[in-house]
Amino acid sequence: MLSSYSGAHKFYVSVTNVGYSEEEASLQIISRIFIDDLENALKTRYGVDALLATPNESEEAETHIKRYFNAKFSVSVNGVPVEYTFLGKRYDNDLIICYIEVAETGKEELKSVGIQNEILTDIFEEQKNLVHFDILGKKKSFVLVRENNKGMLNL
Repeated sequence: MLSSYSGAHKFYVSVTNVGYSEEEASLQIISRIFIDDLENALKTRYGVDALLATPNESEEAETHIKRYFNAKFSVSVNGVPVEYTFLGKRYDNDLIICYIEVAETGKEELKSVGIQNEILTDIFEEQKNLVHFDILGKKKSFVLVRENNKGMLNL
């Protein structure tokens, strides 16, 4: 669904996958966002020209991306907000792929996992954030928008 395009794209979407690693005992989250849209958000919110995925990328780009995620993306386990770690990012054509982890999440106590995703909804009214849960054999997907920005998987 998120493939390469030359020039500006005409739709606004991100895709986030939420999974569970038994080996790491952690929730692992991968979020894919169009680079130009995230750059627009960083410029609008923080006045930053991040120049993502270029040789001139700002040294503080990742700091601002983390700051934006902390403001616009949250995770809850069993209805309680939890801290997460922004592990890093990489680029793939016109996408930025962000890696997030909620460590020390024992599967025995997992009853539900929730995501609130407001990434880019403050910038683009048409923004849709797809969230795919695949945790301990249970799967569910949501299309999150400005007015309905939360999705939850009950286990």
